[in-house]
Amino acid sequence: MTYWHEIDSPVGPLLLAGTAQALSRVHFQAGPHRLRPANDWQHAAAPFAQVQAQLLEYFCGARRTFELPLAPIGTPFQLSVWQALVAIPYGETLSYAGLAQRLGLSGRGARAVGLANGANPLPIVVPCHRIIGADGSLTGFGGGLPIKRSLLALEGAACVADLFAAEERAGFAARLSVRERPL
Repeated sequence: MTYWHEIDSPVGPLLLAGTAQALSRVHFQAGPHRLRPANDWQHAAAPFAQVQAQLLEYFCGARRTFELPLAPIGTPFQLSVWQALVAIPYGETLSYAGLAQRLGLSGRGARAVGLANGANPLPIVVPCHRIIGADGSLTGFGGGLPIKRSLLALEGAACVADLFAAEERAGFAARLSVRERPL
């Protein structure tokens, strides 16, 4: 059985989906591509209590890694890329080419890594936002570049820390304190 639940977050509503045992999807609902739960999915908040708690800790700056059972669905190559994303430390960034090198790829490896990164079904938890362009630019992100910048600023990533970190942390704290519903 696949369950789903939508929660508020400082980066907009997030749709969570998975089984009672593992999270398989986090989807940004604020953008133009809202995810509609499939007809056979059942709405339930309980399976996502731990996810919700860890996301709240992350957005408050108290969590740097997630300790959740995950069940992403993808090809063996995609799964290897997503596993490599988890190894990128909080607050650090890596280029597509750098990630390709870590995976032992050459030639067009950066392009393949970019495609797999873009298909990541678990953004934030599997930190695809930490992948940037070779020139340090913020490129491609399913939630949109403003959300990518916000997540990197929250983490104090060097590419955005000096310009945005204090402002973003204050903004996250303010948005969390005025929520009618807990994250």
